[in-house]
Order: sequence, then C-alpha cells, then structure tokens
Amino acid sequence: MFDTFIRRPVLSLVISLFIVLLGLLALFGLPVTQFPDIVPPSVTVTAKYTGANAEVCANAVAIPLERAINGVPGMTYMTSVSSNNGTTLITIFFKVGTDPDQAAVNVQNRVSTIIDELPEEVIKAGVTTEKEVNSMLLYLNVMSEDSTLDENFIYNFADINVLKELKRIDGVGFAEIMGAKEYAMRVWLQPDRMLAYNVSADEVVQAIRRQNIEAAPVKQGELR
Repeated sequence: MFDTFIRRPVLSLVISLFIVLLGLLALFGLPVTQFPDIVPPSVTVTAKYTGANAEVCANAVAIPLERAINGVPGMTYMTSVSSNNGTTLITIFFKVGTDPDQAAVNVQNRVSTIIDELPEEVIKAGVTTEKEVNSMLLYLNVMSEDSTLDENFIYNFADINVLKELKRIDGVGFAEIMGAKEYAMRVWLQPDRMLAYNVSADEVVQAIRRQNIEAAPVKQGELR
C-alpha cells in the first residue's frame, strides 16, 4: 500500500485533499450542542443597601444571604463582594451540567426565606437573582461627539435606551453598564444645625421622600 502512494503522488494528493474537505465540512456542520459544557453555570444575587459601607453590607446583608444560600442543590462554592457604595454581590457556582434555570429558582427560593431579616432599605431596593456565564461575551462602548454631554448623561441614555433592549435578546443572561452612575442627589447634613432644630437624619430622609412622589392625577373633566 505504501509503495502505491509513493509511486502515484497524484493519487496521494487527491486522497489527502478529499480528507481535508471532509474535515472542513464536519467542522462547520457540527452542531454546537455536541460541544461539552466546560464552564460551570453560576447565579448572582445582588442587594443594595443605600448609605451603607462595605462592613455594614457584609454583616447585615451578605452573611444572612450566604447562610440561607449555602447548601443549595448542585452548588460547589460561592463568593461575595461588598462595596462602599452599598452594593453586595454574591456569586454561586454550580456543577458542570446543572440546569442554570433550575439553579436560579433554587437560589431564589433560599433568598425568599430570609428576605424579612434584611434591613428595610434592602427590602425596598429589592434583591435580584440572575443566572449568568462567568466570562464576558461582548463589550459595547457608547460615546458621543457632543462635548457638552458628560459621562453621567451618556450613562443614563444607555440605561434608558440601550440596556433594556440588550436584556430582551434571547440568550442574554445578564447585562450591566460599567463606568459612571445614574443621576442621584447627595445631601450633606450639619449636625449643629440639626441639634438646634431638634431634627434627626431619619426625619430629613422622610421629608425628601415626601417631596419625591409621582402621584396619578384624576381624569380630565371628572369631579371628586
């Protein structure tokens, strides 16, 4: 057999090209489902405690959530990060082959059991549970040629017009904006003036909330 291929190089070349073509056809025609799952699925739990630092978030938010989530079926390990902006992020990793949808449901059930034990500010902001892949799929940069638009404006424009459209795409598990933050108001309090007027910080917060209400008006032409 070897002598035949040596004496007939054209035949050897044709057979080699035929094998290469078959390999290319198999490569492009192989379904994606045939590839093994090499990245373990993960679920993220996000909680926001407005005004709290990293230590307070770790003690009041992260620890109760970790105790409740620990031992969820299929879990291998989890990590938690608490930042000084009041955000707590807990990532739970599962065994390879675990259904991410079922894993998210199991984590959500665990979180709901201790939701009443969290601070009131955290409950109002909400605790979100989402499935995601550990690696980033795509980065998008949003820029403006108008020099009068700052980073906060671009952030809010992307948050209102771009982010929600990305989340609606089938297969997208998690999408977020990295960079600037949304519009917010920071209030600096003077302790001496508050003591003089006998006003607490909670009363100031309640007064701001009373002025930040969007009430539904009555119908036009209707008297009550």
